Amino acid sequence: MHGRRQGRGSKMEGLGVNDHWQQMKALMMETAQDLCGMTKGPCRHKETWWWNEEVAAAVREKKIKYGKWKKENTEEARMEYKKSRQNAKRVISSAKEKKQKECANDLNDSECQNEMFRMTKQMVKERQDITRLNCIKGASGKVMVGDKGIKDSWKEYMEKLMNEENKWDHKISAVIKKGPADCIKEGINNK
Repeated sequence: MHGRRQGRGSKMEGLGVNDHWQQMKALMMETAQDLCGMTKGPCRHKETWWWNEEVAAAVREKKIKYGKWKKENTEEARMEYKKSRQNAKRVISSAKEKKQKECANDLNDSECQNEMFRMTKQMVKERQDITRLNCIKGASGKVMVGDKGIKDSWKEYMEKLMNEENKWDHKISAVIKKGPADCIKEGINNK
């Protein structure tokens, strides 16, 4: 970057602050792009194994109807949007079902097995929690996989933790200190 800066030094003299900033920004962005490269950004449709033109058309129509409803804010436009939303859900559901049947038929084909492994890996990745954990061992020692089982295990653990009575031998003592509430009470009582 230093070499590029020297080459452009004469062009940058005598410019205003904003122009100077824009040229510096462009130079830094260009250098970063040369060194790091560019990405296309995140995938728009995470789950695309069932996506097809029919689904794309239904979703596109739903988005158009939604925009129309928000722009016009009429009951008629809202009903059109609801119909297109229901249609999109129906089209997506049928596309998923159709693709699942195709995949089930192709399980014996070695070429399709790789595609099946890719889709399975994608589905597992989507099910993972932020902590990369989608299973937990319950109190009984059994591994819970489903959302309901995990939530029930956590609920059982927290109930046990919060309702457990601990033995206390009363040997530990503490000095009572005044807190803000005590100071406020004294101030009110002294008035």
